[in-house]
Amino acid sequence: MRLPSRRVTSRVPGLFITGTDTGSGKSYVTAAIAAAMVANSIDVVVRKPLLTGVDDGATNGPWLDHDLLSVAVGGAEAAESISPVRFGPAMSPHLAAEQAGADIDVRAIAQDLRDLSTQQDGTLLVEGIGGLLVPITRSDSVADLAVALGFPIVIAARPGLGTISHCLLTLEAARSRGLDVRAVVFGPWPEAPSAIESDNLKTVAQLGNVTVATLPAVTDITHAGFAQAGNQLPLTEILAG
Repeated sequence: MRLPSRRVTSRVPGLFITGTDTGSGKSYVTAAIAAAMVANSIDVVVRKPLLTGVDDGATNGPWLDHDLLSVAVGGAEAAESISPVRFGPAMSPHLAAEQAGADIDVRAIAQDLRDLSTQQDGTLLVEGIGGLLVPITRSDSVADLAVALGFPIVIAARPGLGTISHCLLTLEAARSRGLDVRAVVFGPWPEAPSAIESDNLKTVAQLGNVTVATLPAVTDITHAGFAQAGNQLPLTEILAG
């Protein structure tokens, strides 16, 4: 699928997609960006290095997070390659690893991702797990992984009541660590947003001094469906060098 309406290029080696919470839409945002990049002939590799809840069933209809990312890139990458570290229970990765008797080495994960980024010509999209301050181990958080990678970040957030505080807290946590926030993405954005949702967008943009974009609900779980949604995002700004 080609989208000739505008010319989009990527000038960043990687992008880290985090969220205000678990279930905030990170996988849909990552999938939409990835699919739109592919549709614009930009080489992209996707990874969600840590995934929990595999044994508890899919959280996105019949889809697990890494399945969505595989669909977004047209099946070019197997779901198991996208998420190499997986745990059965739906819980914070630090607890899932402890219960499984496993060790997670955040620095090794970051190094593997940096190596992957330098070994391929395209852009590496990395989806985090949970919110930015979720512990991966008892000493390292998702934010520590993002800092170790050094990629710009995009924050996925819900559009409804309560999101203002969640967004501003996440922005503060990210910026205090020197992370470059490219955008907050509200989703799924309704066709007829309420007064609260519309004001949330304006308020987060104003108080957070950040671009706030919207992602419509993606019901067509195909590469084309994700690309159509992703092409509505400010990709030029997000992918600028």
